[in-house]
Amino acid sequence: MGRKFFVGGNWKCNGTTEEVKKIVSTLNAAELPSEDVVEVVVSPPFVFLPLVKSSLRADFHVAAQNCWVKKGGAYTGEVSAEMLVNLDIPWVILGHSERRALLGESNEFVGDKVAYALGQGLKVIACIGETLEQREAGSTVDVVAAQTKAIAERISDWTNVVLAYEPVWAIGTGKVATPAQAQEVHFELRKWLQTNVNPQVAASTRIIYGGSVNGGNCKELAAQPDVDGFLVGGASLKPEFIDIIKSAEVKKSA
Repeated sequence: MGRKFFVGGNWKCNGTTEEVKKIVSTLNAAELPSEDVVEVVVSPPFVFLPLVKSSLRADFHVAAQNCWVKKGGAYTGEVSAEMLVNLDIPWVILGHSERRALLGESNEFVGDKVAYALGQGLKVIACIGETLEQREAGSTVDVVAAQTKAIAERISDWTNVVLAYEPVWAIGTGKVATPAQAQEVHFELRKWLQTNVNPQVAASTRIIYGGSVNGGNCKELAAQPDVDGFLVGGASLKPEFIDIIKSAEVKKSA
């Protein structure tokens, strides 16, 4: 298949200048698998993007945590895709469940954002996932398919898209989808892409898992055939993020 393992670190709304420098220093000093084995992207808050971009080792890339749905202008508090391109930031996270839940971002709005960001030359980590109520109702696959469909209807080229499956009930709760649960949803997503987009996109698009990933559970999750990496929250601020990146070796030896 040849899908390169992908590990993203979402720092969310955390950090001071000193704390960010400390995290970068830890990452810079780490002995990690080569770029052939794993692609690593970290996503600090907007205000720290230039600092991290200028001080982080060259084999790591930097992502923004969001961007606006269209060209800049009278949108107070927003950051445009064009600004990220101007700062030479290659990646952006879009549709994170916290933004969907707290700020009411709909599937369609997220789809529009993904399409616009790609159109400006950004690469996108597009987040999808179900709530606990939706899982308990047995509608997990329907929910993530609808979220993916809103993206698929608006884009034709999936080359620069990574899909991040993040069950909302597992984000920051300490609850983790079992490896079997994660694999099941990733398998269904890949099947959906095969049927509704095309087999080549299904085979090549990386589908990563997010939701309380840590140093203790990452290897077992990484061993699942359709889990192509992780989007890591809290643990990406800690030294164990290095262990999570190293779990890419599991895929290499599989």
